[in-house]
Amino acid sequence: MTTAAQNQIQSEVFRILGDPTRRRLFERLAREGELTVSALTVGSKVSQPAVSQHLAALKLAGLVNDRREGRAIHYSVKPEGLKPLVNWVEHYTQFWADKFDNLEAFLNKMDN
Repeated sequence: MTTAAQNQIQSEVFRILGDPTRRRLFERLAREGELTVSALTVGSKVSQPAVSQHLAALKLAGLVNDRREGRAIHYSVKPEGLKPLVNWVEHYTQFWADKFDNLEAFLNKMDN
């Protein structure tokens, strides 16, 4: 996969999780496990059609899986969907570690 494609996927995951309602739905699924649309609607202060739309966006971004059982659709977190965010954090973790190492070396030179 090219860097441009990776950046596009990364941006899409950030955009999808940038919406507070989607993020709450994702966090609830991560915390509680597999849930139906009906169960996710209860206590969400969002209509069932809106919950379904948010779940569709999460699914399209690769963040959730769905499973049909009769008339009910069960959703669960797809952990590998967070990989673009993990990669981004790892990149900047290393970036800042290098910057702090350089600063420490500079300050040590000043002390001598």
